Amino acid sequence: MVVEIASRLIERLVAEAEMAAPQECCGLLIGRPGRIDSIMPAANVAARPTDSFEIDPAALLRGHREARGDGKIVIGHYHSHPNGSRQPSLRDAARAVEDAQIWLIIAGGSVSGWRATSHDPGGSAVHGRFLPLALISALAPV
Repeated sequence: MVVEIASRLIERLVAEAEMAAPQECCGLLIGRPGRIDSIMPAANVAARPTDSFEIDPAALLRGHREARGDGKIVIGHYHSHPNGSRQPSLRDAARAVEDAQIWLIIAGGSVSGWRATSHDPGGSAVHGRFLPLALISALAPV
């Protein structure tokens, strides 16, 4: 699967992760299937924000409401891994409850893309829950 995202959004994600370190940053991905149009940073309200994330519930509700108002949807979320790992963790896998959600992980100055799945017939999903997602530059400004 391929998802379009503007390079300026990738730059914003990397900058946000750098500013949040050593804690994990997090937020929502707004757009439509196959395209991330914007990001919505959110407070990380996890009990241990240095190795976990939890999007502030108020930001989650606001994100869904604002996305609908713009004719878009929340297609996933992002968070950083200050430990440098670009792959989803076991903790991420345990929290991946909604199929087809996009997960972006920021680590080591770059962003990796993942799609949550509960169907892994080939056994290639990371931790049985994540398939790699190709990120390509959006053709038009987002």
